[in-house]
Amino acid sequence: MTTRVTQGAFSYLPDLTDDQIKKQIQCAINNKWSVAVESTEYPHPRNSYWEMWGLPLFDVEDAAVIMFEVTAAKKALPDQYIRVVCYDNTRGVESCVLSFIVNRPKAEYEFAMTRTESKGRQLVYTLS
Repeated sequence: MTTRVTQGAFSYLPDLTDDQIKKQIQCAINNKWSVAVESTEYPHPRNSYWEMWGLPLFDVEDAAVIMFEVTAAKKALPDQYIRVVCYDNTRGVESCVLSFIVNRPKAEYEFAMTRTESKGRQLVYTLS
């Protein structure tokens, strides 16, 4: 059984189509969020710093511009995880309000979490 990496929104759903991705990007634009495209080869849950594809796309008003970057990233990095990240700066900081994976490699990483009880009934979690 192949396990899917479940990070970000929509990760338990089937992969989004390009039309669905474009609609999510348009939703972000409508909310005045900045959008960035990121990629990584290693999607470990503690790896929150993915590599940015280009620069963040501030003040873009056309979802087709961002979809162009998503398509270019998918073409250049077909064997990497690629995600779209949306930031909201209304509170004076760039807070991530939405992220979702738009590309996955054919063979995904598998992670497992083991919980063991330690001294004093302390629970210890190990990610492998």
